[in-house]
This record gives sequence, C-alpha cells and structure tokens, in this order.
Amino acid sequence: MKLSPKAEKILTQITDKSTKLGDLRTIAKDIKKDHQLSMELWSSKQFFAQQLAILIMDKKLLTEEVVDKLIADIKQHNENEKLQLIDWLMANQLTKDKKTIQMIESWKDSPTSLKRRIYWYYQGRLRWMGQTPPNSEELLNVIEKRIEKEEAEVQWAMNFTTGWIGVYEKKYRNRCIALGEKTGLYKGKMVSKGCTPEYLPEFIAIESKKRNL
Repeated sequence: MKLSPKAEKILTQITDKSTKLGDLRTIAKDIKKDHQLSMELWSSKQFFAQQLAILIMDKKLLTEEVVDKLIADIKQHNENEKLQLIDWLMANQLTKDKKTIQMIESWKDSPTSLKRRIYWYYQGRLRWMGQTPPNSEELLNVIEKRIEKEEAEVQWAMNFTTGWIGVYEKKYRNRCIALGEKTGLYKGKMVSKGCTPEYLPEFIAIESKKRNL
C-alpha cells in the first residue's frame, strides 16, 4: 500500500525502540479515528505502527473478513509482539461494539487459536471487571476437557478465566483450585513485583482475600 505523507511522517516518529505505549496513545488522541490511516500504518508491518493503527481503527468496519486479515498479519510477529497485538486489538476495539462482541462470542470453537484466545480472554475480562455472566458452569466444563490439550496462548486465557471464576463465584472456587492443581499450569512461575502468581490455587487465594470474598 502506498503511504500518504501523513502516514510516512508518523512512521518516522515511532520506529525507535524507545517508543512507549504512552507515546502511541498521545498520537492516537490527536488523530482520534481514521480508518484509512490505520490501514496504511498497519500495512507497514511494524509493531509500533500496528499498535497505533489499532487505536485509531473504526470498529464499525471490523468485519470478520477484516479481522481474519489482521490476525494473519499478527501471526507474522514474534511470540511476545503477537500476543501484545492480539490482546490490544481485543481490548481497544473488539470489545467496544455489540457486533464485534457477537463475533468474539462465536469464537469458542474457532480453528484459529488467536480467536480462541480472544474468546477466553474476553470471558475472563468480564469477570475481572466484576461481572458474573451466567455461563460459568458451561465454561468450566469446556475448560476442564480442553485446557491441557490447548495451544499455550489459549491455555493462558482459559486459566485466566478460571481464576476469576474462582475468585468471584465461591460455589466454583474449589473446582477451580482443583483444576489448577491438576494441570500444574504456571506453578512456580516467577512474576513481576506486585503481580499475582498465575498458578490457580495461589491466584484465587490472593485475589479473593484482597476482595474479602
């Protein structure tokens, strides 16, 4: 895609390794929404440019076909960048409109692992933000059957969802803890200072105590 002068100018501002998310948010705040510009920046294949592109996309134009194209491009990045981009896309665009939320809710059995990650991460985020949707029993049934066979990027999101179900829904707490003990996922994994361990028995104990639940 041939870049406009505006896109080229922005790219010169964000190609340095010292670029921070705050810098991208500042630029995006000035631009607001510009889907054409976002697609130009996206076509550069550069990590920072694609993060900025996500912030200024028009969510109304994010059809399944467009999302599939974005995901195909995201898969070309290294593991860390790939997960940052897919989670950034979910949080900043896909969860902001009823139509894109309906897409997310159809991805539980998607053949694309990044779509499954979005589905499970979205379910976990609902609970993390204090909501208690009525499908926790159904989700746990699926997680218990699949989590040990899933792709690592999906396992993490399933684990995240299980953790928050265990925190907020006491009737499922022992079941969630038992699942963590069975899988052993993230047991002993080091986390940054101030962060909660991802191993479910520890995560649920710490986060539920914080909230007096």
